[in-house]
Amino acid sequence: MLPGSLKFRAEIFRQFYEENKPFTCLDGSRTIPFDRVNDDYCDCRDGSDEPGTAACPNGSFHCTNAGFRPTFIPSSRINDGICDCCDTTDEYNSGAKCENTCKELGQKEHEVLQKMAEITKEGFLLKQQLIQEAKNRQQEKQSKLTELQNNKKELEEKVEALRTVKETAEQPEKEAKELHLKAWEEQKAIIRAEKDKAKMAEAFLELDDDADGFVAVAELQTHAELDTDADGTVSETEAQGLLGGVDHVDTASFEKVWDNIKDKYVSELADNDSEQYPSDDDVQEEEEEDEEEDDYPEEDFDKVRKSFLVQAPPTVKTPPKKDEDEEAMPPYDDETRVLIDAAQKARDNFEESERALNIEKEISFDFGPDSEFSYLYSQCYELTTSEYIYKLCPFNRVSQKPKYGGSETNLGTWGTWAGPEDNKYLLMKYEHGTGCWQGPNRSTTVKLTCGKETTVMSTSEPSRCEYLMEFTTPAVCQEPEAVISSLHGHDEF
Repeated sequence: MLPGSLKFRAEIFRQFYEENKPFTCLDGSRTIPFDRVNDDYCDCRDGSDEPGTAACPNGSFHCTNAGFRPTFIPSSRINDGICDCCDTTDEYNSGAKCENTCKELGQKEHEVLQKMAEITKEGFLLKQQLIQEAKNRQQEKQSKLTELQNNKKELEEKVEALRTVKETAEQPEKEAKELHLKAWEEQKAIIRAEKDKAKMAEAFLELDDDADGFVAVAELQTHAELDTDADGTVSETEAQGLLGGVDHVDTASFEKVWDNIKDKYVSELADNDSEQYPSDDDVQEEEEEDEEEDDYPEEDFDKVRKSFLVQAPPTVKTPPKKDEDEEAMPPYDDETRVLIDAAQKARDNFEESERALNIEKEISFDFGPDSEFSYLYSQCYELTTSEYIYKLCPFNRVSQKPKYGGSETNLGTWGTWAGPEDNKYLLMKYEHGTGCWQGPNRSTTVKLTCGKETTVMSTSEPSRCEYLMEFTTPAVCQEPEAVISSLHGHDEF
């Protein structure tokens, strides 16, 4: 007999191989004497008589893998020079130098399973707490439901009154926020204008090569980046066009034609990534050289600066700093903050009363056999990726929003539990989201796994407009005995 021939651990197959009885092919095509099993000749069309040889091209070889997990591989892989079985039995006659790694693999898997058992144990304890808290909440909800049934009209009137209070409080809040934003936009516009004037002054000084107080056609022609017809050079006609049809401009006229130039113009002092910031000695040396070699007489230089009402550009590079336009909007003033707080309080009161009115709907949800999932209701959990912010609000909806601004996309609203028959609470289905362009409505399947934390672990789009989200929660943790028993499953190998 050949290695691995009858060492079957997979119970589903082992029952068909009894050494003292004739063997019937697993496809039922024929029956043969048992001594023809693993005789290196294929008798069965399905290859089931040769689980330990490569005789049947469509057969399977059983790797016993003592110390790890047994497995089956296609017979075509036997003696192909590649070690597939960790116990090396698939390469018994190929000459391949295989090492038995089953013990090491078994140890690693044991460590993983041990960690899983610890997580399951802690998660299961948390689940018991969730169940107890759910029972306490259920009593409270039933009490509120009774109150609702007896005073529904009064509660509805209270909700509408609080809605009015909320909307009344939100109006001045909205106006104050808009005023704050408008003031900030105006401030940013002033900052941009000041920066533009500074850049314009710097450009004039750099373009005026002969320091005669004018920027001329010939001086523009030395700046290839100002080329308008993409032929690589700035012609005389192009330069005159940039200067408004004249041969030269002074500071006042340059301000009028600046819009023609600024988008293409590259400052001679522009940062170069390959350059290093100068040391103090370099700065001092450069300043001394400037005093000796500056083309502009000092009085003319000051005259140009004052004509633009800005300071002259620095003579040395300074480390880059954050653009004022990119800074966050300043905090709201105290008066606006008071209005925001008042509106938020009105919103909270309204939402609380609305929840009380909707308690009947909440109680109707299937929160699991012991209401262990009820703690997820009215909660939302986010996952931020490189491009998007995903939000899961269990029993409500799933959404996606661009990380750097943009509108939110509905990836589905609560549908039903969609797990297998033995445990439907392993999958959530969210349907009827925003429609894809020339495609179906978006939908999301949420896969729930045991964990000590309640968090969205990952999200993907395996099919167009169909999303998959992995979500950990203690609510799906089972009693740890099943995991612990699997830890000892390797002992028999």
